[in-house]
Amino acid sequence: MQVASSVILIRPTGFGYDPETAVSNSFQRDLSEPDIRRRAAEEFDGLLEALRSSGIGITVLDPLDRTAPNAVFPNNWFSTHPDGTVVLYPMCTPSRRAERDPDMARTLEREGFKTRQTLDLSGWEHKGLILEGTGSLVIDRACKNAFACLSDRTTEAAVNAWCEQLGYTPITFTAAEDGRIPDGTGKRGVPVYHTNVVMSIGEKFAVVCLDAMPYPAERQEVEEELKKGGKEVIAISIEQMQHFVGNLLQLQAATPGPLKSDPAHTSWIFLSEAAFHALRPDQRIALQAHGQLVPVPIPTIEAIGGGSVRCMLAENFLPRP
Repeated sequence: MQVASSVILIRPTGFGYDPETAVSNSFQRDLSEPDIRRRAAEEFDGLLEALRSSGIGITVLDPLDRTAPNAVFPNNWFSTHPDGTVVLYPMCTPSRRAERDPDMARTLEREGFKTRQTLDLSGWEHKGLILEGTGSLVIDRACKNAFACLSDRTTEAAVNAWCEQLGYTPITFTAAEDGRIPDGTGKRGVPVYHTNVVMSIGEKFAVVCLDAMPYPAERQEVEEELKKGGKEVIAISIEQMQHFVGNLLQLQAATPGPLKSDPAHTSWIFLSEAAFHALRPDQRIALQAHGQLVPVPIPTIEAIGGGSVRCMLAENFLPRP
């Protein structure tokens, strides 16, 4: 099951600029704008309405720490799986570790979902192993491949250990904000903080910024593995990546539309309004063959939080009793 029909979101009650996470996320901007939390709440509600209108199942939770500035990006600290497993992840910064709910499985059971076990990997933090959920891992579930660009938030040992426990093959690579080989000084080759900024995998397509990968062998491996998995590879530029074009998510309507033969009536591709406007016409056409594009305006959350629509959506693959 590559595409979820239900998602989990967490309200941005404490939303704001986080200097801790900004150290490894240059997409964040410290903007002294009025009513930041009100505007973030309005953008969050706009995403909820777009999901409801598309027939996507929604579970909305309050954050464990109501002051957490990044709580609106829950896919980094937990993931759910069709066998009833809930995975809790080792986070890079203390401010993000405060978001993690050790009783998340019970919380989701109260919301009407069936869980079987919790795989708590948070202890890896003490070993320097960091893996920030489906921000760090972009998963091809059909092929059992886990793509990961390495950074302070995604350590190779953690990727390999996760794959061993869950039965996936790791495909790790370097992705730089300027597409250049790191020079060791931080002036060039700065790692992209999360893999889901570089790429997204849908049922039959993959959006990926190959230009961000400075090593030809890694770039070739990523592209070949995607094509072997039957994915149409839609390549985007570094500039488009910086507008969060790679940070989109395909979802499936919980109730099929009237024209089941037309994927646009049952499949939806959620992305930010900024990402939508950054797409070339040919890229829009290619994506629309796989689902209806749903652009959502979230300028405050993108600019200050440094994440986009996909980061706000934790896919819910859990069964119901």
